[in-house]
Amino acid sequence: MDTALGCDIRLMDKPAKLAAAFCKRGLLPESGGTWYLPRLIGWSKAAELIFTGRTLSAEIAANAPLAVRAAKRMMRLGLNEPFPEHVHHVYLPLMRTEDIKEGMMAYVEKRQPDFKGR
Repeated sequence: MDTALGCDIRLMDKPAKLAAAFCKRGLLPESGGTWYLPRLIGWSKAAELIFTGRTLSAEIAANAPLAVRAAKRMMRLGLNEPFPEHVHHVYLPLMRTEDIKEGMMAYVEKRQPDFKGR
């Protein structure tokens, strides 16, 4: 989805799907989604899409709380900084959490993750 956000126009076939599903996996959008999306559709809708990872009906609370918090912070930072600076923020601390391991394992095992905020 982040790649598509940087395009002038986005076209999709009816069965195609896009999702900012990063927070569902314990990650945050790292390829410009937190910079582009609020500018394209406004803060509120961007927050809903990023925090929920919506392709299905999901709730923010079901996603990794550390990733949602990091995505929110990145979106706020992205509103006041140029794109090249924004995409260079380091999110390595998030990569060391139990939640990211759980998110990735749940994805591989095709099950719902059980995030603990650690």
